[in-house]
Amino acid sequence: MKVAFLDRDGVINLDHGYVYKKEDFHWVPKAIEAMKILRDQHWEIIIVTNQSGIARGYYTETDLADLHQWMTQQLQVAGIDILDIKFCPHHPSKGLGVYLQDCVCRKPAPGMLLQAAQEHHFSLQQSILFGDKPSDMQAGLSAGCLERILLSTNGTTLPAPIAECTRTAQSLYHAVTSSWFQQL
Repeated sequence: MKVAFLDRDGVINLDHGYVYKKEDFHWVPKAIEAMKILRDQHWEIIIVTNQSGIARGYYTETDLADLHQWMTQQLQVAGIDILDIKFCPHHPSKGLGVYLQDCVCRKPAPGMLLQAAQEHHFSLQQSILFGDKPSDMQAGLSAGCLERILLSTNGTTLPAPIAECTRTAQSLYHAVTSSWFQQL
């Protein structure tokens, strides 16, 4: 099984900060088309997202589940099934109550990726990760992902490469329509 991990905020939806309502959720241009390309090329999609807004008390896990259910339905209407959504509700210094913790799931730690691989029985060495932050790239590197593609937040410009990424692209769409991606 080939798996593409996608960060959420800034990669598939515009990062307005702490997005948890469908009214505030706006797709990055051509993100849906990019996910369709991934599925058409037999990549399973798993979304991995830090959600410290839960830790900070801005919204609840139920609010996030409602948004993700709506998001999944929107994708299904477009003919895109995703395998899973993993999220980390913790923050090491700004969390409240049980959410105040330095956990193994919050990127840059690889916990969400490792958990997904264990639950769905696939090799991380054959997986790729698309993210817009150094912490995404660090999580992918620690997990052993084959490719770690650094995208610009909201698909606006070509980001400068960092040591942890294997490639850069302006957006998810630019990445999956590139010549190098077609060779994976």
